[in-house]
Amino acid sequence: GGGLDAEADRILAKLPSGAKCIRLDEFGRAQRSREFSENLAKWRDQGVPDLVFLIGGAEGYGDAVKSAVPDTLAFGPQTWPHRFVRVMVTEQVYRAVSILAGTPYHKD
Repeated sequence: GGGLDAEADRILAKLPSGAKCIRLDEFGRAQRSREFSENLAKWRDQGVPDLVFLIGGAEGYGDAVKSAVPDTLAFGPQTWPHRFVRVMVTEQVYRAVSILAGTPYHKD
């Protein structure tokens, strides 16, 4: 319990120090797969130790999370169930790594 503020406190307490954090949000910024792979390469080259994707609850994110994690990513304007989003994030990271490795998985 405790609402969005309490949830925000719990989320922020678990974020690894130095991590690149991205809020998944239907109102977030959409990226093509190649752009996402370029961002992944940039973070890698900058020595980012961890990449964290936040999946919002039914009520969205508390203001503290929105302030602390301004970077967003959208998988379209729809709302997706958490389990689908987990698969979508995993697939997009796999696709981005495949693009960077030059494998034929991704088709433009």
